[in-house]
Amino acid sequence: MATAAEKKLAFEQWKEHCKRIQSITDTTALANETPAQKDRRKERLLSNYAAFCEYYFPHFLTLRDKTTGEVMRTVHNAPFHNQAARKVMETPNLKAVFMWPRGHAKSTHFDIFMPLWLMLRPKRLINFMVVVGKSQDSANRLLGDIQAELEYNQRIIADFGQQKNLGLWTAGEFKTASGVKFLAVGRGQSPRGLREREARPDYIVIDDLDDDELCRNEKRVHDLTDWVKEALFGALDVGRGRFLMVGNLISKTSVLANIAATRGVFVSKVQAVDKNGEPVWKEKWTKEDAQEYRDFVGYRAWEKEMMHNPIVDGTIFRADWIRYKPMPSLRKYDMLVCYTDPSFKSTTANDYKASRLWGKLGNELHLIDCYVRQDTVGGMVRWLYDLYERTRDKVAILFFMEANFMQDVILDEFAVEGNLRGYQLPIMPDKRKKPEKIQRIEAVSPLWERGYVYYNEKLKDSPDMQVGIEQTLALERGSRVHDDAPDADEGAIWILQRNARQENFQPVFGKRPTAKNSW
Repeated sequence: MATAAEKKLAFEQWKEHCKRIQSITDTTALANETPAQKDRRKERLLSNYAAFCEYYFPHFLTLRDKTTGEVMRTVHNAPFHNQAARKVMETPNLKAVFMWPRGHAKSTHFDIFMPLWLMLRPKRLINFMVVVGKSQDSANRLLGDIQAELEYNQRIIADFGQQKNLGLWTAGEFKTASGVKFLAVGRGQSPRGLREREARPDYIVIDDLDDDELCRNEKRVHDLTDWVKEALFGALDVGRGRFLMVGNLISKTSVLANIAATRGVFVSKVQAVDKNGEPVWKEKWTKEDAQEYRDFVGYRAWEKEMMHNPIVDGTIFRADWIRYKPMPSLRKYDMLVCYTDPSFKSTTANDYKASRLWGKLGNELHLIDCYVRQDTVGGMVRWLYDLYERTRDKVAILFFMEANFMQDVILDEFAVEGNLRGYQLPIMPDKRKKPEKIQRIEAVSPLWERGYVYYNEKLKDSPDMQVGIEQTLALERGSRVHDDAPDADEGAIWILQRNARQENFQPVFGKRPTAKNSW
């Protein structure tokens, strides 16, 4: 619960926000507009969600220079924003989960733009909206955003009249001059009996209900799921109305995941980038912006917050099995193998590709160098050639790749790079008939548990090492996480162990002794 001082500060910030809305939505430019022109403009805006957003809410969709405040450009809606609005508008009795990444305007659209789009239509589609947050305070603040627009947005006032009537968001509810009621409810609070005279809520939006602490407690998740399905959904008039939940999938054990898996629920799942690494909201950020963000937050946070792929320690490897030590000179190793899993689907950089240099020293297995990146095949090939050139005058490394991946396109990339460098990399196919992938990786995991595996201490903080470790720790049956690094590790270790067995076997020549109990 917010303190009195925190509430006062929040209200002061809200008033400043209202002043900004009032200033930016000035209607001076429309002074000479005729009534007929006004009607045509309103009709056009109400029939086109993207145009509606851009006209009435420029303060949300204008990109400004962070230093000067100067307007740089308009950030247009992404296709998934407009598709969602159309779905909500056209489906009066909608039960839906909108699973969108962080920073992709979930609250802006579902808590402000869409309800006002529905409310301001000639035939009003919203009469009673409930917004649900993690707490009463957070729900109130969400309500404050929509009240600010209704009471201070000059473009809305000019086109639809004064909206101010009774109540204030700080008290958790208010009503417009046209009789539309808005109510805030905190997580787990009782919404039973919610009604305005004969009216029950007809638009309920549940905004970012989950958090990390909640998701660590399965019972709390179960209880809150029941609250959403029973008490909150029951606040509608026998299920009539728009019942929406928005958030990103921060855990497989979450209320969002449970509601999304419920029969009859429409699910919109949007990932921050597509299979080619291109942002789905191109107006908001570039491919380079996305990569920079991913590099900074790390693989695990990126997958969780932006791709709806929450990664937790899996069931095969444990974090305390990851051990580091300084690596000796390459000449001291009994054998060196670099194994590559290109995860090849195309020449684009959408899939992770992994190359892992392993060495065997007595009973120990060392991860000496590694490459685990979302890169093109060409980028992977260049890394392998660079590794070969750094080491060829010192030691002999066996280069392997799974035979299934040694296709024309990949071999062409090796040939192109080889022609540039004047030689061809001696890479060999792994032709063994393999068991199922998880089974193979699980079979070598005891080597980590028993302390035979060490990682290069010098590379402890490198992105390639960290991504590989996170892929390893997240591995479990049925998981959707990337597994390119542990797959390459298994391939290298299999070759090292196989060759060690062959070298240690000492044949005995001579006459076979007669069995004692022979006939």
